[in-house]
Amino acid sequence: MTNLTDLTLANARDALKAKKISAVELADAFIANGEKHNPKLNAYITLTSDLAREQAKASDAKLARGEAGALEGIPLAIKDLYCTKGVQTTAASKILKGFKPTYESTVTQKLWDAGAVMLGKTNLDEFAMGSSNTTSHFGNVINPWKRKGDTTDLVPGGSSGGSAAAIAARLALGATGTDTGGSIRQPAAFCGITGIKPTYGRCSRWGTVAFASSLDQAGTFAHTVKDNAIFLKEICGHDPKDSTSSLNAVPDFEAAVGKGVKGLRIGIPKEYRMEGIPAEIDALWEQGIAFLKDAGAEIVEVSLPHTHYALPTYYVIAPAEASSNLARYDGVRFGLRANGSNLQELYYNSRAEGFGNEVKRRIMIGSYVLSAGYFDAYYKKAQKVRALIARDFTQAFEKVDAILTPTAPSAAFGIGENNDDPIAMYLNDVFTVPTSLAGLPGLALPVGLSKDGLPLGLQVIGRAFDEETVFSVSGAIERAANFNAKPEGF
Repeated sequence: MTNLTDLTLANARDALKAKKISAVELADAFIANGEKHNPKLNAYITLTSDLAREQAKASDAKLARGEAGALEGIPLAIKDLYCTKGVQTTAASKILKGFKPTYESTVTQKLWDAGAVMLGKTNLDEFAMGSSNTTSHFGNVINPWKRKGDTTDLVPGGSSGGSAAAIAARLALGATGTDTGGSIRQPAAFCGITGIKPTYGRCSRWGTVAFASSLDQAGTFAHTVKDNAIFLKEICGHDPKDSTSSLNAVPDFEAAVGKGVKGLRIGIPKEYRMEGIPAEIDALWEQGIAFLKDAGAEIVEVSLPHTHYALPTYYVIAPAEASSNLARYDGVRFGLRANGSNLQELYYNSRAEGFGNEVKRRIMIGSYVLSAGYFDAYYKKAQKVRALIARDFTQAFEKVDAILTPTAPSAAFGIGENNDDPIAMYLNDVFTVPTSLAGLPGLALPVGLSKDGLPLGLQVIGRAFDEETVFSVSGAIERAANFNAKPEGF
């Protein structure tokens, strides 16, 4: 059999069920890769090798009894934003270092119920705030890809960069992420893998450390579209503990992957053809359009006229919600506690010491736009624009079945290249933020390489709760692109 760490999730699942490999063998292969490569990549904050072996042994026993779950024995990485009972959960922040939850998030509980094995907790931008995975208290995550002839360390994208890097470097078969404004899709593009943010409400947010509650959504990373379809199905579904969790039935996403696109209408938003976008991004988009035409889809130009306002809208709403959510970190109930002569000083010192600069920046922005003098001018107006952005998509989907766009405006950039310019960093989410504001599903997949040999991706956007069409369209692009490049040395 091929190297175990080169298997896809689907192939590993089938091999385990056929007893061609054991769950312990599979787990050990990924544990060895993690021990070898994580010191360089810093993709994991916490490795849980002993726990993984215990879970793998239990999976082998269930496989032997014919009681396998849908993900039985599949080794996964968990973004360190999901609470895992008895295992350190930090949100990549100093303020939560050493925190071990006494409960399990709904998403991770669903994975353990399906038989999955946890390899560890992956690194991220602190509290999921960032587009480069350079704001973590535990250090930068390094993208396993390198530019041709250049040894510069590149960012893996953010905030779920640890999860994306772990998949690209063969340190896990799949990984959970969260996506608030592009935090699954942009890292997937930068690392040459596939990732999906489902419709807002598809997956429970209970037990996931909150950033912006009306935007945060759980999702998945894996090597292929099919892998994501298998993986995502297991974390979806209604949760009575989450009031935003949808009652919609969860379809068989895997069955949708091979359906094809013949007869489908694919929208191309004219507003996404932005000035200054690199020629190779535009060429990649045209290639994706050609793939879908050749597969029998009809290409239709659509308009999303309020796209121009999506980023400023997002960077009012998300920090406002963050400032509210992060108020719970006060040094009193859990997490880091600094010294203080009175309660106010305790709060001040705990937060000053516990939060990093990007988190502080967003808390200040959020507190400002929610303040009495500016609530109507900023926050209330941003909510009105958000409704217009959502309406644009609703009207576009009256004409088309899915929308195709680039995922990010560039390939992965070097660590530190945009650090001094927060605006340039925020622009990394220009193609992903509108989808998040509208609460729609979006899948990013690799389609080609840049002139520097780095992966470039496209994004497929669907109607609310129509992940099946997203998977069908993405599957057609994946088959045509036949992207099989991987980073050297992994």
